[in-house]
Amino acid sequence: MSFFRTTILLAAITALFLVVGYMIAGEGGALIALAIACAMNVFAYWKSDRMVLSMYGARAVNAKTAPGFYGIIEQLARKADLPMPKVYIIETDQPNAFATGRDPEHAAIAATSGLIERLSHEEIAGVMAHELAHVKNRDTLIQTITATLAGAIGMLASFAFFFGRGNRGPLGLIGTLMVAMLAPMAAMLVQMAISRTREYAADRMGAEICGPPLWLASALERIHTIAAGVDNQRAEENPATAHLFIINPLHGHMMDGLFSTHPATETRVRLLREMAGAKPPQETETPWD
Repeated sequence: MSFFRTTILLAAITALFLVVGYMIAGEGGALIALAIACAMNVFAYWKSDRMVLSMYGARAVNAKTAPGFYGIIEQLARKADLPMPKVYIIETDQPNAFATGRDPEHAAIAATSGLIERLSHEEIAGVMAHELAHVKNRDTLIQTITATLAGAIGMLASFAFFFGRGNRGPLGLIGTLMVAMLAPMAAMLVQMAISRTREYAADRMGAEICGPPLWLASALERIHTIAAGVDNQRAEENPATAHLFIINPLHGHMMDGLFSTHPATETRVRLLREMAGAKPPQETETPWD
C-alpha cells in the first residue's frame, strides 16, 4: 500500500512540474521544465550523498575506529541481506541519524555522536535498522528525486515573477503569477506526504530487521524528547535536508500537519507497540554486548 501511494505521489509531483512549465511558457515551457528536471535528477543521483555528508561534516569510521557502533550495523546489514554501507559519525549532541546514497551498493549511514552516547545498544540497533530499511526500499533515491523536483518547481515559479510580465503563458499575466504562488506550496505538500509515507514503511521494515519493535519505539521516544532541547546547528542552516533524519532535527516544526516531513512520533510509537503486541514474546540475543 505504501509503495502504491508513493508511486501516485511521485507521479503527481512530476505532473505538477510539467504543468508549471506549461503555465509559465506554454508547450516550450513544459519541455524546458522536463529538461531541467532530468539534468537535476542526474546530478542528484550521483552527487547528493557526498554533498549532504560534507554539509554535516560527517567523519567516516570503520571496525577499528568505532567497533561497537560499526559492529551493530554490520550485523543488521547481514540480517537484512544488504551490502555493508559506509558508516559515518556527525559530531553534534542532538541524537539523530540518516541514510543516503543512490542504491544499496553505494549507501551510507550517518549517526550523530549524541545518538551513540545517549541511546542504549538496543535502541541504536532499532535506529540503524530503520535506516537500513530506507536503503533496502531505495527511499534515499526517492527522497532525492522528490526534493529535486520540488526545488525545481520553486525555481520555475520564481522565474515566473520575472518573465511572467511578457504574458507569454496560456493563462496570461494573472494566471502565471497565481501559478507561481501556489505551485511551490502544492509541491511541498506532495513532498512532505511522500516523506511521511516512507517513514512509516521504514519503521515497519526496521522493526522486522532488528527483531523487537519496541527497540525502535523506545529509540524514537528518547530521540524526540532529547532533540527537542538540543540544537543541531547544521540542520538549522540546511532545513531542506530535515526529511533525511529519523526525527525532524529542526525546532518549531509542525508535528503531524500537511507540511510536516515526519509523522507524529506518538503515532509512530503507537504503531510499533501494536506491531510488538501482535508478535509472540521472544528472547532476543544482542551479540554486540
